[in-house]
Amino acid sequence: MDDLADSYQAHFARRWGHLRQAHVRTLAWLLDAPDLLDPHDPYWEHKIASLGEVQPDVARWLGQLDADPSALEASLGERAYTRLGLYAEKLMAFYFRERGELVAHGLQVRSNRNDTVGEFDFLLDAGAEGVEHIEFATKFYLLEGTSASRFDTFVGPNLADSLGAKMRKIFTRQLELGVHPAAQALLERPVIRARALVKGWLFYPAGGHAPMGGISAQHCRGFWCALAEVPALEPERFVVLPRMQWLAPYRGEGGDGGEPVLGKEELQAALTRAQMPSLIAAVRQEGGVIIETARGFIVPDTWRDRAARRLQ
Repeated sequence: MDDLADSYQAHFARRWGHLRQAHVRTLAWLLDAPDLLDPHDPYWEHKIASLGEVQPDVARWLGQLDADPSALEASLGERAYTRLGLYAEKLMAFYFRERGELVAHGLQVRSNRNDTVGEFDFLLDAGAEGVEHIEFATKFYLLEGTSASRFDTFVGPNLADSLGAKMRKIFTRQLELGVHPAAQALLERPVIRARALVKGWLFYPAGGHAPMGGISAQHCRGFWCALAEVPALEPERFVVLPRMQWLAPYRGEGGDGGEPVLGKEELQAALTRAQMPSLIAAVRQEGGVIIETARGFIVPDTWRDRAARRLQ
């Protein structure tokens, strides 16, 4: 694992440790987290969007939102979110709306009543000339093997997709939606630019970082290991992260106010019962608060072989 001083978790704690509201902390991560993909790499053909650094006015706004999150909570509604991507989209829609940039969110395009062509994640105001289409994704991929040789070597924890497959779909289908006749007929202003905004975490065997062209050098990263390797982990205290808490570094109250803090034996027993890839946070206690210091996926002992076969 990376040294704490170099970890994104340490940066987040320094910059956003004053935030207490979970939704606000997640929004802060979405705005602050390094790009997963390098927008300057020519491989992406200038089709990767970047939010850039959080400006002081946005940081102040997040602080005010943390003190009074009622507007954000009203925007999210009372539903219990089970899809992490939809939850992240709703948070970003709130941000773009508050900034006065949002033209549409989740706008479906149909060629006829029963045929959906696609959906615009976000359409943002680009002035009199038109709108910008932002395709938004929050992804978590594990490096299969020991070297990052191609984007398909980063695979989802459940082996259902890969970074390469996701980006091919975004580039060949989703970013092309604006040129479809049905989309052009629907929109009052044309799409003048279409880009992908990709946030997330990449996980490496034993935490060893493998630089690769096209991936941001500053991306959020962690480790992965098999269940049998849990006793060899250096940290001693862990939290199993519920899926809806996968985005921002974990912060929990001690006692009954957060997820249970587990030792290695307890963690291994809990994940043996789960029998599925699980995202865990290594944590430390600071006062009465539990703070994430690193994170990783613990996968079943058969995962490594199944992932290798998937790429053959």
